[in-house]
Amino acid sequence: MNPVDLVIEARWVVPIVPRAAVLEDHAVIVADGRIVDLLPTSDARAAYAPAERVALPTHALIPGLVNLHTHAAMALFRGIGDDLPLLQWLEQRIWPLEKALASPEFVHDGSRLAALEMVRAGTTCCSDMYFFPESAVRGLREVGMRAVVGIIAIEFPTAYAVDAEDYLRKGLATRDLFRDDPLVAFTLAPHAPYTVGDDTLRRIAVLAEELDLPVHIHLHETVHEIEESLRLHGERPLARLERLRLVTERLIAVHAVHLEPDEIALLAQRGASVAHCPASNLKLGSGIAPVAELLTAGVNVGIGTDGAASNDRIDMVSELRLAALLAKGIRRDPSALPAPAALEAATLGGARALGLERRIGSIEAGKEADLAAFDLSSLETQPVFDPVSQLVYAAGREHATDVWVAGRSVVRMRQVLAEAQAREPGQTAALVHAWQNRCRQALQTAGLA
Repeated sequence: MNPVDLVIEARWVVPIVPRAAVLEDHAVIVADGRIVDLLPTSDARAAYAPAERVALPTHALIPGLVNLHTHAAMALFRGIGDDLPLLQWLEQRIWPLEKALASPEFVHDGSRLAALEMVRAGTTCCSDMYFFPESAVRGLREVGMRAVVGIIAIEFPTAYAVDAEDYLRKGLATRDLFRDDPLVAFTLAPHAPYTVGDDTLRRIAVLAEELDLPVHIHLHETVHEIEESLRLHGERPLARLERLRLVTERLIAVHAVHLEPDEIALLAQRGASVAHCPASNLKLGSGIAPVAELLTAGVNVGIGTDGAASNDRIDMVSELRLAALLAKGIRRDPSALPAPAALEAATLGGARALGLERRIGSIEAGKEADLAAFDLSSLETQPVFDPVSQLVYAAGREHATDVWVAGRSVVRMRQVLAEAQAREPGQTAALVHAWQNRCRQALQTAGLA
């Protein structure tokens, strides 16, 4: 028998590739953090001698969910700006709070809080965009997550940097700092066309080519954004990015709510990706992205939660259900986004957008073992005729019981191991409470309470 590190036996394995495949009573074999085999459980028991065997007789095992867009540190702003449109939300809540509170400590503590929430919902990888990326990496990695962190660029000064060049310089230095961590990757992350000038965007286009990095940017989120772009630049934001040579296979267009047919065709032609954030778009009243049209055109679509300040959940399970239902409703077509396609968007779609599709996003031999197990034995998920349908339409994050990142256990029987091993129980809750008080004080000082 072949010695391996881990064998996970599951009632159902959903490999994502091929789409809609469900393997009953199968086992995933893991060695050195990678999947080395996927075969019937009976065959696995005869062929492999694991150091650890995990039996999941009532579970569906899927690739770890990939959150394609979030601002992890903003978990500390959860619920602080309800019922406001985007620009008012930014100007009257988020930007004043960030001016008062943004710091390495804030980003570390908020990112760690977000990571704890994400892994408890089966999310193993997130693409983050925020200030102080070094602190974001440390907060996410302390919990065991795979982190893809944005090298942010914006024209105005903050506590983190003084101008766009300073943002890029510091972000690239952070990339160098974590060069040897295999669970950390980076994107270039200009905030949005309305906060980044042409010269900076040209610089980012060059860096993306030189460093082979994705470009992660808010785009066509609101009607106001497009109207302002037409007024200031004489063209829509996507046309401006096309002129500046940013519409390529590296582009991750976050939100992409307001798109014309020719813009969808351009994204497809260039091989760009869209990060669909349905809950945030709904809460801010921004609109609903044309996901069915994007997929029909051949655009790669992943799913993101956005930050907790505009969602308020950093929960990919509820997000993928909402994405599937919205696509059906907006098209008046129940087949617009079937459950297997929604689950693929939340796993392999996100991995593909980040350039990680050869490493994660599906359960295939040779890929890293980022995995999540969902228990479908509870009354609210019974009976199970189709486990993929059950995962998308019936299950919730409370059904995620076990999570692995690169073969390492991160959540076991619903317990986040990073918290279980913490020296001071309740430390995270105490930190969150302290930041809550500081947020209240900042709003009062700014006259916004």
